[in-house]
Amino acid sequence: MSNVTALTTTHRFELKKLFHLMIPILVTQFSQAGLGLIDTIMAGHLSPTDLAAIAVGVGLWIPIMLLFSGIMIATTPLVAEANGARTPEKIATIVRQSLWVAFILGVIAGLILQIMPFLLPILGVPAALLPKSSLFLHAIGFGMPAVTMYAALRGYSEALGYPRPVTAISLAALLVLIPLNFIFMYGWGSIPELGSAGCGFATAILQWIMLLVLATYIFKGKAYRKTQVFAAWEKIDLYWVKRILQLGLPIGLAIFFEVSIFSTAAIVLSPLGETLVAAHQIAISVTSQLFMIPMSLAIALTIRTGTYYGEQNWQAMRKVQFLGLITGTVFALMTMALMWLFRAEIVSIYTSDVEVTQVAMYLILFAIAYQLMDAWQVSAAGCLRGMQDTKGPMWITMLAYWVIAFPVGIYLARFTEMKAAGVWVGLIVGLTVACILLLRRLYMNNQRLMQHS
Repeated sequence: MSNVTALTTTHRFELKKLFHLMIPILVTQFSQAGLGLIDTIMAGHLSPTDLAAIAVGVGLWIPIMLLFSGIMIATTPLVAEANGARTPEKIATIVRQSLWVAFILGVIAGLILQIMPFLLPILGVPAALLPKSSLFLHAIGFGMPAVTMYAALRGYSEALGYPRPVTAISLAALLVLIPLNFIFMYGWGSIPELGSAGCGFATAILQWIMLLVLATYIFKGKAYRKTQVFAAWEKIDLYWVKRILQLGLPIGLAIFFEVSIFSTAAIVLSPLGETLVAAHQIAISVTSQLFMIPMSLAIALTIRTGTYYGEQNWQAMRKVQFLGLITGTVFALMTMALMWLFRAEIVSIYTSDVEVTQVAMYLILFAIAYQLMDAWQVSAAGCLRGMQDTKGPMWITMLAYWVIAFPVGIYLARFTEMKAAGVWVGLIVGLTVACILLLRRLYMNNQRLMQHS
């Protein structure tokens, strides 16, 4: 079977499949990032204190949210493998068990966010920000079970090749968030005026609405009839719970290691003055928006690799991986050109301060330098997830970012003349190490599978 399929798949067919998956996923990723952006803009219109309070709350919520929803990415390669192996009856079980795991993890994440406000004074958060930051964290914690369960259903829908429903819901969520934020920020009827903390309540309610809409769509949609998740009730099965966590926990931790290294960079730079921190934040904001492109490609690669992994069609799987890396390279070169040509215009969106602008434009040059490495490492990680290899990549990201990039960045920023640029050189070194090791691991995995076939 595998040879026949290998012959029938072409570069054109695979590229079409990759883009069919990637484009809706990219819109979804941008929409989800947009939720935080709307909160920040609306809080900024209230007062500088409200904006700072939201920044503290979001800074703590995002890593926890990404860690726990990252674990649920395990649903994607498991469903893709079962789909490739032509075992639809297995898919329903995988997703039901994923929903159990997601619910339990969501409750744990929610409880962590309830405890977080007690740590704020220890973290040195100014007393003026404590009430609103604390209320924001308490409120948003109630949305965590919805976040993780939505991530499980999203993984199921995308792995079957239906990313569009998730995209439509994510875009609609942007429009719903604005009136919800207004109601809780400014008060309405019996709802009191909560200021920026109201964003926490609005976002939590929105997460539950998104979950209910996606679950209803899956329940009624024709496309999901063969693998209907809600047709039966299943008790927790420890075999699947263990399998989901074994696969998902390393994914969640790998994402956490990567996200936290970028967010702690601002803390490392904080003693060097406001101008440097502001310029650094602008450069990080630009690259994290552009990172959505290779990230979306990586999710598409997980699905396509996972499907061929289930079929045990190693030749077609390698073709997908090769095309994915070529596509990632083209996109990286395009973003590099875009950042180089329009860096002045991009920075002007964020600030009109002359000093901050100069430093930000300088730091963007470092961001341009690591685009290729970033695209290759995230694409390789996406392929490895599809092959259900997640533990190795987790250790690689921990080594690259925390054992190498972090100390190098601190040393160069604090003890040399490089200052802010030192942190970026540390990031470039870390990403290069991650890229080389992940590509090597992918090559070794492919060699092993070809020898065993």
